[in-house]
Amino acid sequence: MIKFTFLFLWLSWLLGNPIIAVIVLLVILYALDRRFVGLTPSLWKPFKRRSRISKLRQHIASSPSDVSSKHELARLLIESKKFKEAAAVLEPLQAALAESAEYWDDLGYSYLQQGDAEKGEAYIERALKLNPKVKYGAPYLRLAAARMKHNPEQALKDLEDFQSIHSSSCEAYDKLATIYKEMGQTRDSKLAVQEGLRLYKALPRYRKRSERKWAVRLLLKK
Repeated sequence: MIKFTFLFLWLSWLLGNPIIAVIVLLVILYALDRRFVGLTPSLWKPFKRRSRISKLRQHIASSPSDVSSKHELARLLIESKKFKEAAAVLEPLQAALAESAEYWDDLGYSYLQQGDAEKGEAYIERALKLNPKVKYGAPYLRLAAARMKHNPEQALKDLEDFQSIHSSSCEAYDKLATIYKEMGQTRDSKLAVQEGLRLYKALPRYRKRSERKWAVRLLLKK
């Protein structure tokens, strides 16, 4: 904190305007976060995604039978949090992509985010039956997050299944700590936080970049 205060004062003196100094300081903090932590979202990604969505819509209008383009469009709509639109694109593809675990996970997630837990959980479970390791086990995390409040015991089971596939995940320990806290098991929640932080310290450098934001969240829970 002292270093940032000094940097702010120095920038104010250098630039002659405290408002500009604040803006410059925020830009520096954003650049540091994007480089080393990753808690803040990318400013450029939404523009690239919007452009790709527009191109896909144009392509699909001229080639309505292109299933792979429709699936890509739905995934981008999910990233844009347009879950209702994504489900509308995905629903007609059930016959064509019946054997695709990725497809059923995308469809299930789009329904979960609309508040339809029954359909969402059923479709994601179907994805896991087709391929328990689809998307490196991420569907288990989706199910755990969805069941955290109404079925915490099953949510714990989902996390155990995820960890059996992807044991070096700080995200899993973050969700595990949250679930234990929701269940009133404070001690287990603290142990999950400690184990997650221990895991992070033991990770090789190349893995820490992707897990860092979850380690920060674990620190905040400590």
